[in-house]
Amino acid sequence: MAGNVVDTLTDPGFLIALLVSIAVFATIFTIIPIGGGDTLRARMKAVALERDELRAKQRARLAAEADRRRRTGLRQDDAAHIRSIVDRLDLRRALADEATASKLRNAGFRGDRPLTKFLFFRLVLPFAGLALGAFYVFVLDALPGQPLVIRLFICILAAYAGFYAPVLYVSNKATRRKQSIQNAWPDALDLLLICVESGISVEAAFRRVADEIGTQSIALAEEFVLTTAELSFLQERRQAYENLASRTGVEAVKSVTQALIQAERYGTPVGQALRVLANESRDQRMNEAEKKAAALPPKLTVPMILFFLPVLFAVILGPAGIQLTQNGVMN
Repeated sequence: MAGNVVDTLTDPGFLIALLVSIAVFATIFTIIPIGGGDTLRARMKAVALERDELRAKQRARLAAEADRRRRTGLRQDDAAHIRSIVDRLDLRRALADEATASKLRNAGFRGDRPLTKFLFFRLVLPFAGLALGAFYVFVLDALPGQPLVIRLFICILAAYAGFYAPVLYVSNKATRRKQSIQNAWPDALDLLLICVESGISVEAAFRRVADEIGTQSIALAEEFVLTTAELSFLQERRQAYENLASRTGVEAVKSVTQALIQAERYGTPVGQALRVLANESRDQRMNEAEKKAAALPPKLTVPMILFFLPVLFAVILGPAGIQLTQNGVMN
């Protein structure tokens, strides 16, 4: 019996049949995964449960923050009082227009609340300036001997300065913000070009560049993050690019957004357009630096005449004057 088993196992025909059977079974097992549908369904169910859990946590966090704001909402109450005053006096129609809203966006003040505060300060600061001017002129008697007309003119001038102080503040902040964006824009455009040519989508490229460019320009990083959110949620991507151009107010950014809009509409390659615009932005920044360097000598003329030349003349003519004085004393 044992000899028959050994003969059977050593038979070449039996070994060939056994190997063929094992190969066929392995092939079938590889091509047709057993229980694959059930595994995929279980994995999709686990992902859905995790997504629902994250969504529930996010909603709970937002609800807790909203409840905390309602319980300790001193700033919200102040904003509500300011809004009621602005709405009661209808200051939006009298003092605000589209240019004012655009200037606030360029300065980094987004939403309805900054506009309300801007109008409120334009209402309050003239009276504060008038009160300070009257206190300075009449109470402290800072202009003794001046006629009453001059004193009243000083008070009116102080009120006028208070009326335009918010405008000057917003304008200066918008100018500084534009300058920051303009200085960092060529580097951001180079990073955006690298991300796009490496195969990353435009949304992910904006997000990645925002993380990298934040150390150089916080304003530009904020705009990129906001653009990423708008690209994800707005129905038309063109609107997100137009919003980026209107918020920044920089011509270089407008050129890039127009190129991105055309690429989205006609399907043109984005990398080539970004490469050309990056070179133009870099050349423009170099031209601005050369322009400032060329304007430096005329600006230094007046300080040199007022401060350097008198000292130079004193150093050169001082010893001669001392010798002449000593010779005159000796004679």
